[in-house]
Amino acid sequence: MFTLAPSPESQGIPSRAVLSFLKRVDSERICMHGFLLARHNRIAAEGYWAPWTAERKHRMYSVSKSFVALAVGLMIDEGLLALDDRVADTFPEKVPEDLHPWLSASTVRDLLTMSTPHTRTSYTRDDPDWVWTFFNRTPSHPPGTVFSYDTAATVVLTALVERLAGMPFLDYMRPRFLDRIGFSADAWCIRTPEGVSWGGSGVICTLRDLARVALSCLNDGLWANERVLPESYVLAATARQIDNTIRGNCGYGYQIWREEENGFSFRGMGSQYAICFPDQAFLFACIADTQGAPAGSAIPTVMREELLPHLSGSPLPEDPDAQAELSDRTGRLEVLPVPGRRDATAASDVHGTWYVLEDNPMGITRMRLSFEGDQGVWEYTNGQGDNVLRFGVGRVRSGRFPQRNYFGEQIGVVPGIEYECMASAAWIDDRTLNMEILITDIYLGRLMISFAFKGEEIGVFMTKQAEWFLDEYNGFAGGRRIQEAV
Repeated sequence: MFTLAPSPESQGIPSRAVLSFLKRVDSERICMHGFLLARHNRIAAEGYWAPWTAERKHRMYSVSKSFVALAVGLMIDEGLLALDDRVADTFPEKVPEDLHPWLSASTVRDLLTMSTPHTRTSYTRDDPDWVWTFFNRTPSHPPGTVFSYDTAATVVLTALVERLAGMPFLDYMRPRFLDRIGFSADAWCIRTPEGVSWGGSGVICTLRDLARVALSCLNDGLWANERVLPESYVLAATARQIDNTIRGNCGYGYQIWREEENGFSFRGMGSQYAICFPDQAFLFACIADTQGAPAGSAIPTVMREELLPHLSGSPLPEDPDAQAELSDRTGRLEVLPVPGRRDATAASDVHGTWYVLEDNPMGITRMRLSFEGDQGVWEYTNGQGDNVLRFGVGRVRSGRFPQRNYFGEQIGVVPGIEYECMASAAWIDDRTLNMEILITDIYLGRLMISFAFKGEEIGVFMTKQAEWFLDEYNGFAGGRRIQEAV
């Protein structure tokens, strides 16, 4: 179970189809970090874009919600919880005396199916107690009626599981489920401000961990011949429990999405996916960061166009040439640098030159760029002080992003660390340098910067795609040089 297959063809998947998928990913500049194809419970193909590896853990964002739903299922199976239990009963200290009837009536089932009485997620990053907000924000409609995607629902469910279990929800799941399928012992979850696991978004694990959990659901709760999840609950969780077609979807189960082709999926922001097709015994899983990218939702489309139509119901003839090409390509996958030229006429002129900037939303008072071969340095001063970012020119360079006021393992707690990142830059024309900074830590994000030079003047544009950080790097700035290049 979940071993490497001899070849994609042995599982009815043409290697050339996998190659076409990978070529589309690169040609459309989709920022993938890893992919895994499983068929008939075996890994048919797998690959990682450097510096990501099979062992490196990755933020799963809202895929975490599906994990929480399975924890709820285990508790129901043990008789500790029921679908029709009212969630407010578990949190008397967080409930106001005049609790709204719609919130009072909200059940475990309502939260699992994203049919809460709220219009949107009840908490913000600044709220000290996210569960409290769920019961103290004014609702807009009765629970159990319409679909409204609400991460606070999962936050409350996670807190409910952890209160009943007396431990983090992943720890509760380990002996009952996760350990039995080979899930990483050191996987963990970011915490909310009040200290419970952020089950709505915070699980950190490997792509193989994700695939193992999804594969258990694909097999109706079996792992090999061992039952690891209650069958009736898995069947209900992966079935259509509520309609959301008006939003362009195919239905929703218990924190699990329905898909076309009788499939279901775990989905997370930035294109974390585990898409299961029971009729084809096929699982597609990937990790990525497509936040803000034009092709942000392209991965399932590319999978459906390049892989799904080519699945065979029986093993295919071996294709040694295609298999060799696929092996070579998966061994050389790497995150692509920002497109453009490695040099421009302005490069030598601006090298080492300080520019003083007028007042700007980023609070940057001065900056300079320096170049040496295929690498560069961006130095700048903002409200934090002096900062240095090293980047590749025409290539990606790994390093640390110098901002130090962002969250760590718990929301609301700032440990003063610098996030891991990858940075690249390229000249778009003779006077414009574009830079892309990809945050690759337990938080994922993307910062794009354009530096444009005009005589003694500089114009700067910054735009970010990241949840709750990089806020200091949005907007326009302009200034002038203050010394000759060194």
